[in-house]
Amino acid sequence: MGRTQRLLSAAVLGNRASGTPGLRNQEAHGVIDVEAHITGTVWKIECEVGDEIAEGDTVAILESMKMEMPVEAEDAGIVTEIRCEEGQAVNEGDTLVVLE
Repeated sequence: MGRTQRLLSAAVLGNRASGTPGLRNQEAHGVIDVEAHITGTVWKIECEVGDEIAEGDTVAILESMKMEMPVEAEDAGIVTEIRCEEGQAVNEGDTLVVLE
């Protein structure tokens, strides 16, 4: 595997050591899945369908082990779908919000 292929593979798969998802959540047509980074309960949803989200904006807050942890968008976009509801139990990697 050449250097270019290794770099592309790393970008597509993400750098799991640092927790950076890379491009694995973004499809060719610009859909971005914002995923839960921990297993817990959706404490609060901070956005609505149609909201414009900037990179780093909090889209939801998860509660786990009596701690509140924000889930932030890694890319900017428009909320097209909310796939969770407050009080719902979620697992690490579950899609919470879809941006386009």
